[in-house]
Amino acid sequence: MTISSSLNASVAGLSANASRLATISDNISNASTHGYKRAVTDFHSMVIESGQGSYSAGGVRVTTARLVDQRGALVSTSNPTDLAVRGRGMLPVTSGATVSAGDDNPLMLATTGSFRTDADGYLKTTGGLVLMGIPAGPDGTIPTYARDSADSLEPIQINANQFVGEPTTEVGLAVNLPATSAREGAAGDIETLSVEYFDNLGASSTLTFAFTPTVPASGASNEWTMEIRDSESDVDADGNPDIVGTYVLTFDDTRGGGGTLASVTDIGPGGAYDPATGALTVAVDSGPIEINIGPLGSAEGLTQLSDSFAPVSITKDGTPVGNMTSVEVDENGYVRASFDTGTNRVLYQIPLVDVPNVNGLEALDQQAYRVTPDSGSFFLWDAGDGPTGEIASYAREESATDVAGELTELIQTQRAYSSNAKVIQTVDEMLQETTNIKR
Repeated sequence: MTISSSLNASVAGLSANASRLATISDNISNASTHGYKRAVTDFHSMVIESGQGSYSAGGVRVTTARLVDQRGALVSTSNPTDLAVRGRGMLPVTSGATVSAGDDNPLMLATTGSFRTDADGYLKTTGGLVLMGIPAGPDGTIPTYARDSADSLEPIQINANQFVGEPTTEVGLAVNLPATSAREGAAGDIETLSVEYFDNLGASSTLTFAFTPTVPASGASNEWTMEIRDSESDVDADGNPDIVGTYVLTFDDTRGGGGTLASVTDIGPGGAYDPATGALTVAVDSGPIEINIGPLGSAEGLTQLSDSFAPVSITKDGTPVGNMTSVEVDENGYVRASFDTGTNRVLYQIPLVDVPNVNGLEALDQQAYRVTPDSGSFFLWDAGDGPTGEIASYAREESATDVAGELTELIQTQRAYSSNAKVIQTVDEMLQETTNIKR
């Protein structure tokens, strides 16, 4: 019986080392595969209780595992949507086949991928993995979503022919009005200023500001009337656009505060002036626009100094319609589209998926993984928050295979296999001697 157990143990040893050889060969063959995780083989002895004075060989049992937590080095690339995770966490991906079929998209995980837009605009790898993310709202903000569910994740689709235009909602004016025009004997010339803005459809329109000084009979009034007209509004009997706001501006002439706004009186039809923020609101066809003329007593905004009319600074938000030029992903996972107007817009946010036991994930083709009971439940983190790392663009993760280490293990496996084969040969010779006893 002892001899037979030796034979069985050696056969188990051959099988175990064959499994180890398979993992080694897989690791070496994927030494250049981006994102590949090493497979390892562990041996476990089998102990069989024997009687006093005898021993029965139990042999060996083998288990294999994939070390998903071992990361390869990051290498730079020239593609902005080549992505890798720097630290803990994994990218959410799904199968391109289910996306094309319109089926439910199963959640799969990957640590790296070279994503490029396909014919339908989906960010997909050559192996068919489609990147997923949380779609942004029209204003570029990311809505609140469930962190323990994949229901909010959608395949990222980029429309390369997309046009975008941002409406103007805020205008800032820094203009100096000539103090000499509000004194006795002045000509009372009206100073005008045109400011371009963009409506909800990206079309260009104009706000015209007319500053009319109040010329007193004697001394200085330090008072101006500001009329605001919108080029898109109806025209009056003289063919001029209707007034959307009229305000009486009074400037301080005291020592130390001279030239700054002392009061602003709204005489309609615009919105009230806020003396703390320096903002007033006028209604144009595309909606309200906030105009900042400066707080009371501030040298910023409208001033009345010296003898010249000088628009110092005009600022505004909003852009005309522009064409998309590029798409990039930042370290926090925001997918941003850049346009030829110089603006950019957030299209998606890519969360990082984390599980308690990454080595418990089920390995799939294309260096993708699936959540299992052994891995634990997943959670969607913002990249850079919690335990997760950052997303690196223009980067790929190299294979975690150490070829020198694998070749060393290959030599060990070959010796162990040969030794088990030698034991089987020895057992065969001993059994032969046993049968020769009868002769």
